[in-house]
Amino acid sequence: MFFIDTIEVAGLGNRSYLAGGERTAVAVDPPRDIDQVLAAAARRGVRISHVVETHLHNDYVTGGLELARVTGAGYLVPAGARVSYAHVPVHDGDRHEIDAAAGLALRALATPGHTPHHTSYALEQNGLAAAVFTGGSLLIGTVGRPDLVEPRLTERLARAQHASAHRLAAELPDGAAVLPTHGFGSFCSAGQTAGESTTIGRERASNAALTRDVDTFVADLLAGLDDIPAYYTHMGPTNAAGPAPVDLTPPAVADGEEIAARLAAGEWVVDLRNRVAFAEGHVAGSFNFEAEGQLATHLAWLLPWGKPVTLLAASPEQLAAAQRELVRVGIDRPAAAATGAPAHWVRQGEAPASFPRATFAELAARRAPGIVVLDVRRNAERAGGHLAQSVHIPLHDLHRRLHEVPEGQVWVHCAGGMRAAIAASLLDAAGRDVVAVDDSLDSAEQAGLLTGRTR
Repeated sequence: MFFIDTIEVAGLGNRSYLAGGERTAVAVDPPRDIDQVLAAAARRGVRISHVVETHLHNDYVTGGLELARVTGAGYLVPAGARVSYAHVPVHDGDRHEIDAAAGLALRALATPGHTPHHTSYALEQNGLAAAVFTGGSLLIGTVGRPDLVEPRLTERLARAQHASAHRLAAELPDGAAVLPTHGFGSFCSAGQTAGESTTIGRERASNAALTRDVDTFVADLLAGLDDIPAYYTHMGPTNAAGPAPVDLTPPAVADGEEIAARLAAGEWVVDLRNRVAFAEGHVAGSFNFEAEGQLATHLAWLLPWGKPVTLLAASPEQLAAAQRELVRVGIDRPAAAATGAPAHWVRQGEAPASFPRATFAELAARRAPGIVVLDVRRNAERAGGHLAQSVHIPLHDLHRRLHEVPEGQVWVHCAGGMRAAIAASLLDAAGRDVVAVDDSLDSAEQAGLLTGRTR
């Protein structure tokens, strides 16, 4: 018998895995906060004998090096990946025994495409593949994007993705479970993930990489590529150099005077509370990134790399969860932090700032000269329909393009409200008169505001 445990890293849209028998196990693409992997192994009563990477990750800092150090496990890294630390280089066809008693072994399958060195691992029991850890190669209903390494390699890697998918389909049985790392909201995915689980057989029948000829597949894949989060630039080099262990101890506590001083110095003060609470009252100049709203992706995308961050949270638990999520993308230690409510975060004699929220129906009723409608969705979303005469600046560009927002009261929207809240906080901090449209885009269509929408 053997087991496969899934370790969700939901904020980044990724999964890691722990697989093994009664005594030993392998960890696949572990997150940087390795304590949850160690806890999974403890629950199973197994020793982690191997830690494997499918590739050098572009979207998060790996915990593989630290996990291998702590457990004494062999650290398997694709041979083509250039790294600066001791490891076991993995070549195509290599086999590594995981649990002899259970007849478990890993077989390496070179699957370039997401990266040139990408490697998948078939989990075999007594020589038969029961599952395959596909990393950023074959995903559920799609594949990993091929444009994260070097623009000149993108088309070549897209063609390699097609070939790699066909190799997996040819060499593995239909019943083998496909266990990808990316694809559950990750920007490493080239398309929408179709479901929570799949097999080689299901992908053979439905995945475009396996149902379309290579030229059609590549053309469609390249046409559908979306924006790349800015922080991805730093993940590969960090993973190649060898990430340091994490420190999740509570940051130093900041009072109102220190928070004001950090804002005056140009540092970022980030309020993690929900957008309703933030709009009702916040420290002037602070930015709102909801702790439950893909915090790591959005904050790391907008934050100038290396800039100090002070975190404001509703509770110590919210602060601790945010710290954990942020170390996964290399935001290692907050400069300071505070918990509670804005009345405790402002200097004595000062009051919290606020701005209004509204719906699309209210926008339709108020639409008049002097009102600026700002759409902060990504380019691909905008192409599927937009509000007439709206200004478009994607959220990830807004901080450096605030000067392009026309004069007047700014009603800012996205597709559901969360990104509009981030944008509204940026505008509010810049002294603009802003209204956050906290509503679904379906309501804009019902209010007669939407034009050119395609479903």
